[in-house]
Amino acid sequence: MILETKDVNGVVQATILPEEASLSNAEQFKEEMISLVAGGSKLVMVSFENVNYIDSSFLGSLVVALKYAIPRKVDIYLVSLKSDVGNLLTLIRMDKVFKIFKDYEQAMESLG
Repeated sequence: MILETKDVNGVVQATILPEEASLSNAEQFKEEMISLVAGGSKLVMVSFENVNYIDSSFLGSLVVALKYAIPRKVDIYLVSLKSDVGNLLTLIRMDKVFKIFKDYEQAMESLG
């Protein structure tokens, strides 16, 4: 299991457990994300609080999950990115694709 999840007022909060988000766990992450999106929630928040390293295969799995989510009208928010991971996502302009928040609290507040 790559994700530890909990439901908070109909919002799925999923924390990535491994420190390295890489080829070795990208496929399992994609499968778990697709299951969460298919679960009926309209919002999945993914916390990167444990992640120190992310590679292109894992980013690809994240994009696949988003492509699965969009036609189902499910949003995916990213929260708690460490500076290296956040800088990489900004560099490759993923900050234009995903809503990124400091933490779960800030993301929940954005919902109004």
